[in-house]
Amino acid sequence: MLILSLIAGFVLLLIGGDVFVRGAVSLARRLGVSPLLIGLTLVGFGTSTPELVTSLQAALAGSPGVATGNVIGSNIANILLILGVAALIRPLLIDGAALKRDGLVLAISGLLCLGVVLSGVLDRLSGLVFVAGLLLYLGFAIWQERRNLGTAGAAGLPVEDEAPAGPAWLAIAQTVGGLALTIWGASLLIDGAVGIATRFGVSETIIGLSIVAVGTSLPELVTSVVAAIRGQSDVAFGNIVGSNIYNVLGILGVTALVQPIPVPDEIIAVDIWVMLAATIVLLVVARTGFRVTRAEGVFMLAGYGGYTAWLVSQV
Repeated sequence: MLILSLIAGFVLLLIGGDVFVRGAVSLARRLGVSPLLIGLTLVGFGTSTPELVTSLQAALAGSPGVATGNVIGSNIANILLILGVAALIRPLLIDGAALKRDGLVLAISGLLCLGVVLSGVLDRLSGLVFVAGLLLYLGFAIWQERRNLGTAGAAGLPVEDEAPAGPAWLAIAQTVGGLALTIWGASLLIDGAVGIATRFGVSETIIGLSIVAVGTSLPELVTSVVAAIRGQSDVAFGNIVGSNIYNVLGILGVTALVQPIPVPDEIIAVDIWVMLAATIVLLVVARTGFRVTRAEGVFMLAGYGGYTAWLVSQV
C-alpha cells in the first residue's frame, strides 16, 4: 500500500506540474504580469503549500524536528537538487534587475532564519517579524513589476507576448487544478515515504530534513523542470527563489505564530549552515553571467549528493 502511494503521488505530481505551469504562465500574460513575478508569487508560493501544511501539522503534533527540518531541508533541496536538475535540462537565463531585488530578500531571509535558529526557539515575535517581512516584500515586488510594465508600455516597448488564445476560465482552471494535483500528489508521496522510513526507526529530524523535505519540494521540482523544458527560465528560477523566501518568512512565520517550537540541536549545528552555503552558491552562480549553466547544475547536484550522504551516515 505504501509503494502504491509513492507511485500515485509521483504520477499526480508529473501531471499537475505540467498543467500548473501552462495555466500560470497563461494567466500571468492575461493579467499583464511578467512570468518572473508569477514564478515568485503564484508558482513559487503555491508549490510551497505542502511545506506549510506539513510544518503546521508537525508543530501542532509536537514534532519540532519535522516542522523545522522540513523548511530547512526544502530550501537546501530547492537550490542544490531542483535548480541543479532544471539547469541540467536547459541552462537558465537570469534577469539581472530581478535578481538584485529578489536575491537581496533571499539573503536577508536566510540571515533572519540563522538568527532565529541560533536562538534555539521559534517564538511568536519571530513569526510576526517573518510574516510582516513577507507581506512587505510581496507588496514591493508587485508594485515594482507593475511600474516597470507601465514604463515599458509608455515608451512603446513590447511588454509581453500577446495573450494566448482560449477563454480566461481555462487558464484559471489549469492553474487551480494543476496546483491541486501537485498538492495531492505530494501528500500521497509523503505518506508513503514517511511510512516506510519510520519502519526503520529513523529520527524525526532526519526524516524532516530528507524524505519530508524532498517530498514537499516535489511540486517545485516538477514545476521547475517543466518550466525549463518549455523554455520558461523566469518561472523556473523565480519558483526556486520565491519558494525559499516563502519557506522562511511564510511557513516558519505562520508556524511560529500558531505554535512556537524549539529548534533541534542537529539543525543548529549543521543544517542551517548548509542552507546558508547553498543560498550563497545560488546567488554567486546566478550573478556570474546571469545564467545557470549545465556545469553549474552538475556542481549543485554533487553538493546535494554529498549532503544526502552525510544525512544517511547519521541514521
